[in-house]
Amino acid sequence: MSTEELPPRESMEFDVVIVGAGPSGLSAAIRLKQLNADLNVVVVEKGSEVGAHILSGAVIDPAGLDKLIPDWREDSDCPLKTQVKDDRFYWMTGAGAIKLPGFMMPPLMDNHHCYIGSLGNVCRWLARKAEALGVEIYPGFAAAEVLYDEEGKVKGIATGDMGIGRDGKPKDSFTRGMELLGKYTLFAEGARGSLTKQLINKFALDAKAEPPKFGIGLKEVWQIDPAKHQKGLIQHSFGWPLDMKTGGGSFLYHYDDNLVAVGFVVHLNYDDPYLSPFDEFQRFKTHPSIRGTFEGAKRLAYGARAITEGGYQSVPKLSFPGGALIGCAAGFVNVPRIKGVHNAMGTGMLAAEHVAAAIAAERANDELVEYENAWRSSSVGKDLFLVRNVKPLWSKFGTVLGVALGGFDMWCNTLFGASLFGTQSHRKHDRATLDPAKSHAPKNYPKPDGKITFDKLSSVFLSNTNHEEDQPIHLKVTDMNLQKTSEHDVFAGPSNRYCPAGVYEWIEEGSGPRFQINAQNCVHCKTCDVKDPNGNITWVPPEGGGGPNYEAM
Repeated sequence: MSTEELPPRESMEFDVVIVGAGPSGLSAAIRLKQLNADLNVVVVEKGSEVGAHILSGAVIDPAGLDKLIPDWREDSDCPLKTQVKDDRFYWMTGAGAIKLPGFMMPPLMDNHHCYIGSLGNVCRWLARKAEALGVEIYPGFAAAEVLYDEEGKVKGIATGDMGIGRDGKPKDSFTRGMELLGKYTLFAEGARGSLTKQLINKFALDAKAEPPKFGIGLKEVWQIDPAKHQKGLIQHSFGWPLDMKTGGGSFLYHYDDNLVAVGFVVHLNYDDPYLSPFDEFQRFKTHPSIRGTFEGAKRLAYGARAITEGGYQSVPKLSFPGGALIGCAAGFVNVPRIKGVHNAMGTGMLAAEHVAAAIAAERANDELVEYENAWRSSSVGKDLFLVRNVKPLWSKFGTVLGVALGGFDMWCNTLFGASLFGTQSHRKHDRATLDPAKSHAPKNYPKPDGKITFDKLSSVFLSNTNHEEDQPIHLKVTDMNLQKTSEHDVFAGPSNRYCPAGVYEWIEEGSGPRFQINAQNCVHCKTCDVKDPNGNITWVPPEGGGGPNYEAM
């Protein structure tokens, strides 16, 4: 059935449409209703429920919560119960861990005022707050299309059609998507949002910005021996198992009742096509200073997600006719602090304030230039400006010198309000940093022991990932021949390694290698959309509700 033959969509009209029920989208919705209870606000969320697709460390700076819901600490339903008590930073070698003295760390790196918990559960709590104010939230509906009026202004979104078979034809269960129309539409899709990418291209929002940069964050939640649990302890590290050219690091957070969140981040500008972020994560857990925490413990959850790392200089223009970008859709993560929730909430609230003012002035579907002009002088802009050179210095000078220079630069910005380095450039897109396979040797990662280390498929099982099998593959390869002649022949098939969920395989057959996509495994991390060396893979939303179902990530 062609587009022309499809039945028309039904439509609903709102004052504000918000795409994504993460911290930025929900903060925007709550702030809008706080400012004007009569506003008609809707939030659409592609996960099966709010929080199902949310993954973060998470040590949360409460600055955003303090502004949005000042009495949140007195709310017994708020899931943030564990405040940071012990904050440690380590340089890891293969045999040991060297603790860095606290006096070396710039004051902005201090975490003692922060809280440890599940961002997914925080979003579930925020959703209840939003609904109590009258916000409509529709989980299980993926925003699949941006809608424009006759002047090219954004007028809303359409949710994806349901019940389409693998062959692209409607099944008996076919249901047409809905059009959700608004005076303004806020896009809070998180890192590498599919509609955000389209908007950036259509309106050239990145014309004056540096290339976006990303990392992949992998996380597990464990229940450990109470005797080993140190509630309120957080530790971060860099160094082993990564080499000195490859950026990344780890986190280990003790919180709630004998829970530990352990995670590993690899910057996606690495050059070795044989590197596997998942396997480096598993190796990390075998370090002598780490392994003991997990001996005899139970792994409860696993997940992975792309992280925005470009910072201040990579943020695109945020406003366009009819809407704006908020949260990690635009990239507001503070990389050295490994925190973005406070900035996501901050931009959600900031956009909401300008939207509410525009609607009060009887405006609609125009450009929120006031929001674009305000963010750099806001707390979000100031937060990112101080750390703007940490990632590019690390990328240019390697882990030892780059991290040292980044720390020096943070001290200069903190003490003197200026940097000797100015504002550094990111230079390349992450997809352009891979070397041909001939420049590197294959890596032989240890086999998992099933106790401390695990394989990808058993890990994906813990993510509760599920997709309707009879639906179009949501990972679109533009040129399958290019995938063979370049991704396979030149780069030795890195998709098999950078994907943390076993989605991609090269199957050797009599006629030659065949690229297989196991789309059912996809945890929606979007690493393939970032790291394919030719930009040949595009992630688009699958049927609404598909993907991981994280319970407390």
